[in-house]
Order: sequence, then structure tokens, then C-alpha cells
Amino acid sequence: MAVYTPTTKGKNYHGGIGALNANSNGTSHTARSSFTAEASGTVGITISAGLSITINAMIGKIEQKYNVDLSASLTAKLGNTIQVDTPAHKTTHASYGVYRLRSVGTSYVIYSNCQTSAKKAIISYTPHYVGWYIWETN
Repeated sequence: MAVYTPTTKGKNYHGGIGALNANSNGTSHTARSSFTAEASGTVGITISAGLSITINAMIGKIEQKYNVDLSASLTAKLGNTIQVDTPAHKTTHASYGVYRLRSVGTSYVIYSNCQTSAKKAIISYTPHYVGWYIWETN
């Protein structure tokens, strides 16, 4: 019997689709910046070696333990737009793509003679949601 137990929920990591966007505001007033996704793409799950169960079963265990909705893959679609305020003398950067949840779990096999295989730490980055990552620089 294959076993997987989630042990640590990490943070979300953004994987951008297409080129980075930036608007620089050289004025002394706040300016409105608008960013539109000009590329689309699909981001899938990444898993370290040694998983003893199916990907879907692993996703189900993580969803159940941490009360999140995950997918084996998500598509960031063309044309999504966001508007944000860019403060005076700042540059607003924007990247559109898929956020993936990093999680760690333990995977092993229990054999019919009740012996177990070596336990392996499994690190996964599982698609969680599509969205913009926004930040400012001077």
C-alpha cells in the first residue's frame, strides 16, 4: 500500500507567463498603471523524485489537510487586465501567471509482510491560483 502524508505547507510561489511589465512614474503625483496579459500558458505541478502514490491522490491529501483547492495544472489566459496606482517617482512591475503552493510530505510503501520502504521527503509545487504579482521599485 502506498502512503503519502503532507507535513509542511509552504508559501505560494509565482511563475510568470510571458514578459514582465513595468510602468515608471517620473511625476510628483500618483499615476494609474494598467497591465494586460499578452501571453497565455499552462503551468503544471513539480514534484521531487520518490512519490509512491498518484499525483491526484497526493493533491487530494494536501487539499484535505490544508483546506485549499489545487490542480495538476492551471492556465493563465491572454487578456487579463489589472489597474494599480503607481506612486510618484516609483516604478510598478507586474507579472501575470500561476501561483504554486510549495508543500512537503512523506511518501513510502507498506508491503504485504508489514515492512515499509524507506521514507522519502517529497517537495511539490502545485498550481493553486492564477493572478498578478505586483511590486514597486524606486
